[in-house]
Amino acid sequence: MFQEFEVLTDPRNGPIRLAALRKELSERGLTGFLVPHADEHQGEYLPARAERLAWLTGFTASAGAAIVLEDVAAVFYDGRYTLQVRQQVDQDAYTPVFVTDTAPHEWLAANAKEGGRIGFDPWLHTAAEVARYRKALADKRLAELVPVDTNPIDAVWADQPGAPLGEIVPHPAELAGLSSEQKRLQISEVLEGKGEDAVVLTLPDSIAWLLNIRGADLPHTPFPLSFAILTKEGRLDFFVDERKLTPAARTHLGNAINVRKPEEFVPALGDLKGHTVHLDDKTAAERIRMELERAGAEIVKGPDPCLLPKACKNPAELNGMRSAHVRDGSVMAKFLRFMAEEAPKGGLDEIAAAKKLEALRTGTGALKDLSFDTISGAGPNGALPHYRVNTDTNRPIKPGELYLVDSGAQYADGTTDITRTIAVGEPTAEMRDRFTRVLKGHIALARARFPAGTRGCHLDVLARQPLWDAGLDFDHGTGHGVGAHLSVHEGPHNISKGLVDVPLKEGMICSNEPGFYKEGEYGIRIENLVIVTPATAVEGGDRPMHGFETITLAPIDLNLVDISLLTDAEVDWLNAYHKRVFDTLAPDADEDTKAWLKEVTRAV
Repeated sequence: MFQEFEVLTDPRNGPIRLAALRKELSERGLTGFLVPHADEHQGEYLPARAERLAWLTGFTASAGAAIVLEDVAAVFYDGRYTLQVRQQVDQDAYTPVFVTDTAPHEWLAANAKEGGRIGFDPWLHTAAEVARYRKALADKRLAELVPVDTNPIDAVWADQPGAPLGEIVPHPAELAGLSSEQKRLQISEVLEGKGEDAVVLTLPDSIAWLLNIRGADLPHTPFPLSFAILTKEGRLDFFVDERKLTPAARTHLGNAINVRKPEEFVPALGDLKGHTVHLDDKTAAERIRMELERAGAEIVKGPDPCLLPKACKNPAELNGMRSAHVRDGSVMAKFLRFMAEEAPKGGLDEIAAAKKLEALRTGTGALKDLSFDTISGAGPNGALPHYRVNTDTNRPIKPGELYLVDSGAQYADGTTDITRTIAVGEPTAEMRDRFTRVLKGHIALARARFPAGTRGCHLDVLARQPLWDAGLDFDHGTGHGVGAHLSVHEGPHNISKGLVDVPLKEGMICSNEPGFYKEGEYGIRIENLVIVTPATAVEGGDRPMHGFETITLAPIDLNLVDISLLTDAEVDWLNAYHKRVFDTLAPDADEDTKAWLKEVTRAV
């Protein structure tokens, strides 16, 4: 993986490829082009052939964009990638632009020339995104935004990979909890109730959930790239390359699913003339909106109707997630013991630690994939919340520093995501103070009771207050949704400062991951996954309440805890959590690991 990363990020390629693109644009009568980090499905992870931003600029972040004009070009990044963008991008060719200061549509409006024709691939932008660009240009009466039929980057990318052909397999009924037929009926009834004739589904994880299938087209996310159209009568057209279908998948889909070729998708949109069609304009490609509009369909904009039922896990999915976390907890116990014994000796580096953890997960015999690229950060690299180690940045893990590891696994029964921060040798008093404040915030969120209907943004302050008390904060969200053997980042809910108008509902899974980062020195994050559950009723209470069940099981480094900063209730939570970690993991641990677990989960 590291060799491939280096080839993609070689800054020497930037000016050559930029010149080739500008030549192609000129031949097409275009004065500029928008380059998002996106594919036709607007997902977090892209197939190799869709890594156009990385190929063109060298920037391999999980989010970003570029805009190329005739005489200037920019690469847009967020706070996670401040260091990475400068390492990977030739700044003589591209100007790095921080999106919080200047959004791409704002930069375009400030830099486009009057009478310009700015091309964009309508398959790679959502309808809502295109509307922002159009408005920004229209407000200044500058350039025209022009959809292209074929992507000009593809024309100059000589060795562009082909479309992925990962195998599609059934997702077992005992893990799914509901049959595909039951799920399709559920969504069809929603359409019927709203007076809508059909929904166009563009998110591969929604389709994988709906059909109870899993795929292998993308790294870390087990779903096939595909489109689907579901009618209010429950008929479903599934647009996918049939070469991906295993015999078991064909049998599983049966006659109820109409499997069609990918090239039939656009004509099928045209067949929706005169129908009322539901479309999520925040996730669906602009090209789909254009085709529906061209066909004369009545478009009803709204969230993908699979998002909410997918997020609210049923009992079978929750049991699978709990089982996956017990398995992964055993892995983390072995890894943390290894780090405790080996890191203080020197000789370990970030890559070696990440490979050790992956090998332990592989050793379970149940690992399907990592759920994301492991964040393995020592010392100052840990201060980069979404740091991705490579051979250029690989750092030794040194005594006297903190080591942060954020990792996860994809198992058939569930998806995991866990962060632990450990002291290598003796931590400083400041490190203990900051770690304990992060822990206090983590505990406050884990112990929260809240009325039904509460949004994640209403709880976010709980995780930040101990840091705020010391004039500190962190710049990422406190929690994201997690799928059941689907994407490790799943909506529609989250826990963050930003308003997401989706209540936390029973069965949702979310991360609890406050942190603190001291630039150039160290990073701290403590992350467990939690399930939204009904809270135990309180005598005299007059409304339904919810709470969280923590399902991640791994020790929290007591060497970094300043007990004097914890309340009695916080100490009780920490001791109870560590007792559950030991009681759950010790029975299947080897004797050495069991003895180590007993010590690191001791009551304080």
